[in-house]
Amino acid sequence: MAGHLIRRLHQKSTQVFAARMQAEGIDLTPVQFAALDAIHANPGVDQAQVATLIAYDRATIGGVIDRLEKKSLIRREVSARDRRAREVRLSQAGQEVFDRVLPVVREVQDEILSGLDAGDRALFLRLAADAVRSEPPDA
Repeated sequence: MAGHLIRRLHQKSTQVFAARMQAEGIDLTPVQFAALDAIHANPGVDQAQVATLIAYDRATIGGVIDRLEKKSLIRREVSARDRRAREVRLSQAGQEVFDRVLPVVREVQDEILSGLDAGDRALFLRLAADAVRSEPPDA
């Protein structure tokens, strides 16, 4: 069943990511990395938009942002455009961690799909992207 295989692949992905981060001596989860990546690509983005960019629940993104802030990896500031919104940016330490971790995360992708040759990896990624794009908008 597709759901079971997706769950197993997710477990493998999370385990490989955690092992590699531990080996690097970096305390970072896959969701925290995804948030850092989104913030890196969109400096000054607000918390709600981070949730949208990484397809994460808006109700719980605050906890992810809180943990990144406690690790001194991001700075959170009140938006000049909307006083209710909080803009987030990578801190100097956050940029350094991001630069250090990005090549490792790229290597992790190969390890996650190590059972596939290059052509099958490309096909899998295309099909997975198609499946994700076909989600209902409120999913």
